[in-house]
Amino acid sequence: MLGGMTKTPGKSPSVPPERPCPHEGDKHVAPDGGAAIALPAHVAASGTLDRLVETARDYARQAASGNTLKAYAKDWAQFARWCRMRGADPLPCPPQLIGLYIADLAAPVGKTPSLSVASIERRLSGLASGYAQRGERLDRKDRHIASVLAGIRRKHARPPVQKEAILPEDLREMLATLPHDLRGLRDRAILLVGFAGGLRRSEIVSLDHGKDDTPDSGGWVEMLEGGALITLRGKIGWREVEIARGSSDQTCPVHALSQWMHYARVDFGPLFVAVSRSGLKATGERLSDKHVARLIKQTVEAAGLRPELSKAERLALYSGHSLRAGLASSAEVDERYIQKQLGHASAEMTRRYQRRRDRFRVNLTKAAGL
Repeated sequence: MLGGMTKTPGKSPSVPPERPCPHEGDKHVAPDGGAAIALPAHVAASGTLDRLVETARDYARQAASGNTLKAYAKDWAQFARWCRMRGADPLPCPPQLIGLYIADLAAPVGKTPSLSVASIERRLSGLASGYAQRGERLDRKDRHIASVLAGIRRKHARPPVQKEAILPEDLREMLATLPHDLRGLRDRAILLVGFAGGLRRSEIVSLDHGKDDTPDSGGWVEMLEGGALITLRGKIGWREVEIARGSSDQTCPVHALSQWMHYARVDFGPLFVAVSRSGLKATGERLSDKHVARLIKQTVEAAGLRPELSKAERLALYSGHSLRAGLASSAEVDERYIQKQLGHASAEMTRRYQRRRDRFRVNLTKAAGL
């Protein structure tokens, strides 16, 4: 498989770990990809063109989310380090070497844990991005890569581990554990808005009070008579999420959001922000999506959900996606409305979020006459 790779006679094929890899942290390639854009060599620089180069780099940085770009940069650094430890060069793109790399990820030697098929495919996406930033193309259909990956899927693929859905009765118990102070108001609004909107945790914390409030905004909220209208920036464009009022103030996401905005005096900028140490004042610091994950786990533990499980098992079972899965599993409406709320391109993706919602509801055995 490594027919195109040669060794230098008299030299060890392995390179000491401390030796830096020339491609592990290329100075000419920024993690965000912006530095890959430059003037052609035959074009003379000018103030106007230099300004356009910077503008183009800024747009390139917006091509993917910050978390995605960081993950891709980490994927490339890990691959480059792997190559360095084996005396190989990641450039130009060697499909034979990448085939060996993913085989090592699936069946590593020693105590290194193996990666799941999904994680390996994510690594390949990161490498494809890394090669593109370096003027190379990673062909995942190349036989050296595709055949190895197909074998990994066949031998190691397992059904995806799904997070537990937070159902309405679970959410009520979780809300009851929150204090009645400024932090409690904020966290109630986060849980209820996240559930009713079917939002990802990154979408929750990226919201602003109004349109164009901050450059890093992922969307904004409008308070209307019938409820809250959230406009979100998605991967394929903008979408609107309607959150209607609930049956009572205790579980109404619109009421919870209004209370938080009123008492925290949020009238500009990030919608969900940190609270001062005294607990009396909201700061202008936007929360990270990790706060949503921690909030869910803390309230799940405080509410005592799934008491038959150990604490570690219980906490591993719930995540930010539990809110989206809860809405998809409990809303008794036509599936197309759930699909629209979650922003899915296909009904099949929506069904993945529905935990046992339609199981045995349609009895095909009896319908067939048995």
